[in-house]
Amino acid sequence: MPLLVPPAPAPALLSVLAALSSPTAVLEARTPALRAAEGPLDAEHPLPVHVFEPASVPGALPQARLTGWRFHIRVGARVAAAGETVATPDGWVFSRFSEGPYLVSTERALRQAEALPSTYQPHLLSVPGLYMLALWLHSVPRADAATAQPDPSDLIIPLAPAPPGIASHQIYRLVDLAPVLNVRLAPPPLAGSPA
Repeated sequence: MPLLVPPAPAPALLSVLAALSSPTAVLEARTPALRAAEGPLDAEHPLPVHVFEPASVPGALPQARLTGWRFHIRVGARVAAAGETVATPDGWVFSRFSEGPYLVSTERALRQAEALPSTYQPHLLSVPGLYMLALWLHSVPRADAATAQPDPSDLIIPLAPAPPGIASHQIYRLVDLAPVLNVRLAPPPLAGSPA
């Protein structure tokens, strides 16, 4: 089934397009593929970026906080980089261009998601404490991307490289993976306290 990609806020897209049209921003980007690109650059496939926040109550679902939007920067037929925006008190602003293994892995995860029998809304889910990024497939495809929260029937596809013990590109049910992430993110017990 096709993915139902949420529309990005216009200021987020405009900030990436402005950065793409700025020779300074492109030349100073730490993305060799983008600096070497020949031909027009286009921003497409917006993905909302959320930060994983562990459940505050044992057994509850985690929360997700929208922190940005990521756009794939296409040069001809290939994706060369990603353009990222962040939320500020003044609205959406361009943050940076990036490339690397997560970009290729995102493309692969999106293809995996498109082969699933149900329609999902794709998001990126960052788990900073584990240096993990995943494709979060929200089971409510028409949800407002800004306020979307994990649902028991959501799926997660960890991107490569994934943390040890979590297989990249395996499709997990959120309710199965969230407890593992919560345990790994829990602070260690204090010395002398019962474990």
